[in-house]
Amino acid sequence: MTESTRLYFIALLPPAEIQEQITEIKQYFADKYASRHALTSPPHITLQPPFRWLPSEVPILEKAISEFALTGAPVPVILDGFGAFPPRVIYVRPQKTPELMEVKRALTAHLETAIGLIDEKEKQRAFSPHITVAFRDLKRQAFKAAWPEFKERPLKERFVATHLTLLIHDRGEWHIETEFPLGV
Repeated sequence: MTESTRLYFIALLPPAEIQEQITEIKQYFADKYASRHALTSPPHITLQPPFRWLPSEVPILEKAISEFALTGAPVPVILDGFGAFPPRVIYVRPQKTPELMEVKRALTAHLETAIGLIDEKEKQRAFSPHITVAFRDLKRQAFKAAWPEFKERPLKERFVATHLTLLIHDRGEWHIETEFPLGV
């Protein structure tokens, strides 16, 4: 029997208290706007978008991520209000700090070189860091109602991302598979 691939992605996760705050916003979108899909993953900043990988080869993937994390450093993150990708996505907006932009660039380059992991679509677009609070199932009319409510809403948080996190898709939700300390 042939082994089938699973979906994974790599992200920076905020500390628990900020995750709770953002999850409350996701829940607000679920309750008020019937947009529940963002609740299927913990709040995160995607560095390597979802990709397929054989579970039997996860040790190879984890070794590559671990090698990168060891040479990296914790990443300071500043959350500053909300942004949108009309007509469906609303997100918490991280500032595009040099450290955040560099960890994305360097991780992508490392994964391509070390294990041949390449996302051709991702290579064609600029990195726009975000922590999604509503997407995919947010209807256009709901977006039109919600965006004015969140466009000027203040949200200011700072944290230092101390780990890269590998997440796995399982039964319709994303779960933490492995965490990799940065610069340890």
